[in-house]
Amino acid sequence: MKRRITKEVRIGDRVIGGGNPVLIQSMTNTKTEDVEATVTQIQALTAAGCEIIRCAVPTMEAAAALSEIRKQIELPLVADIHFDYKLAIAAMEHGADKIRINPGNIGDIGRVKAVVDAAKERNIPIRVGVNSGSLEKELVEKYHGVTAEGIVESALDKVKLIEDMGYDNLVVSIKSSDVMMCVKAHELIASQTEHPLHVGITEAGTLISGNIKSSIGLGLILSQGIGDTIRVSLTGNPLEEIKSAKLILRTLGLRKGGIEVVSCPTCGRTKIDLIGLANQVENMVADIPLDIKVAVMGCVVNGPGEAKEADIGIAGGAGEGLLIKHGEICKKVPEEELLTELRKELLNWSEAHG
Repeated sequence: MKRRITKEVRIGDRVIGGGNPVLIQSMTNTKTEDVEATVTQIQALTAAGCEIIRCAVPTMEAAAALSEIRKQIELPLVADIHFDYKLAIAAMEHGADKIRINPGNIGDIGRVKAVVDAAKERNIPIRVGVNSGSLEKELVEKYHGVTAEGIVESALDKVKLIEDMGYDNLVVSIKSSDVMMCVKAHELIASQTEHPLHVGITEAGTLISGNIKSSIGLGLILSQGIGDTIRVSLTGNPLEEIKSAKLILRTLGLRKGGIEVVSCPTCGRTKIDLIGLANQVENMVADIPLDIKVAVMGCVVNGPGEAKEADIGIAGGAGEGLLIKHGEICKKVPEEELLTELRKELLNWSEAHG
């Protein structure tokens, strides 16, 4: 895949744009003022594979809390601000590595300039965010509704506003809950700016609907080489966002590493709890650093053939199962030992490959 080359932007000790790997983001759903709860969640997200974290800053107490949070985490810390320009300035004073604002709701040009000047002084990047739900009335009227063209014009207007203030350390975000509108908007803006793009489908929904919409939208956008950092927005535990983002990037070939689990959909031949087993395998392999494919099959009849393209797999039968490597049966083991035997093989494989 040919990636669109954008400007490099440094966020803490991470870099996006310039052909660097697409980085995974999430956002805490704790009260930022609760330092302990926020740090605990960030540490869990870090362990899961999150690479940039964002916290809401709705109050001065939340802005002040960033100082202590910053000391206890490894990830670059982004402050999310709406409406009050003073919160954006305070967030930077208290250690934010990047700020997210919508200049359209920050206030007049003087207030936007105050934020930009504070960012310029510290060389802190600004993510200029525009959502379809906040599109300006005049643009809605111009384009006869909320459109991809309107979203792009709104974003580029705000980018130019900040560039005219002498600052171009920017990341651009244009989001919509309408998947195809979001895709079109990214296709339009990609040829009109060199700033790196933060990509996501906003308000995507719960685990099922949110994952489907995000996978389709991000897949279509990223497959065109567009996008430098992503967030899968889900109504649920932020850890689920990281799992989904990693899988989307791996599926598109934009990320290597981590075991890929494939499993059959079950049928009338299935004689074991394949659904439970597949979920157990997926959880079990999360901490094993191998770049391989593991198959979980529910039938000893077709299992070896279906698992042929996998590096290793298991196929269940009546009270017993098979361990399979590259389509060849290695051994037969009791059903209750399948999981243990698979993990043992994977750990041996990991050790052998360093």
